[in-house]
Amino acid sequence: MGRDTRHEAIIHLISKMREVSVQYLVERFGVSEATIRKDLTFLEEMGYLVRTHGGAILAEDRNQEVPLSQRESRNLEEKLAIVARAREFIHEGDTIFIDSGSTCRLLAREVRDMTIRVICHSLGVYEELKSAPNLSLFALGGSYRKDAESFIGPIAVDNLKYFQIQTCFIGAASFNEKGIFAAQNIIEAQLKSEVLAASQRRIILADHTKYNTFGFSVFARPGDFDILITDKGFQGRDALTALGIEVVMA
Repeated sequence: MGRDTRHEAIIHLISKMREVSVQYLVERFGVSEATIRKDLTFLEEMGYLVRTHGGAILAEDRNQEVPLSQRESRNLEEKLAIVARAREFIHEGDTIFIDSGSTCRLLAREVRDMTIRVICHSLGVYEELKSAPNLSLFALGGSYRKDAESFIGPIAVDNLKYFQIQTCFIGAASFNEKGIFAAQNIIEAQLKSEVLAASQRRIILADHTKYNTFGFSVFARPGDFDILITDKGFQGRDALTALGIEVVMA
């Protein structure tokens, strides 16, 4: 088993068990204690876990996010306006990335009739698009997160290298007047950052209720993305445009 595959398996195990020992992992994977300790150190630096004496526990921030099923119906009118505006940035033949989250799932529903390529890591986006007749769909794979209905981790990040993305559409848990955008956990933030870095045009979708709320893990600052699409209830446009951020009101 290669290192990345082992890392993915460790993440999967600790997600289920919440705590694992070094000795358990040594026996499970048939590698040395030194190798497992290096694995845990790396995964702790990436935010997947917290090391303890003799093992590791699941990073607490993973369970702070409200389940997707509870978010889908919130601010639906605003989200529908945002995705309608977002579709205007998509053209036939494009290759795009659609993030996880309730707004992004609605965007997937909006583009089902288009002839485009879509890269995703969200089960919800996949479900919306799997039967679209003229659309090519690519999934990143990785470790499955039930609360967000998405696949994350080293495999998902590594698989980005196989794609050229013209436009990405990224969701956010929060953002503020300094143009800092955040997710509720480090694992999601890492993937969002990597997608932004891999894309030619970078668009964030966030309704006004996300403004000046707390998000645990930063994934973008001014200069890391090109456009914010939000709804007409957003009151911070002047602050963000002063930072050079293009704000599109839906």
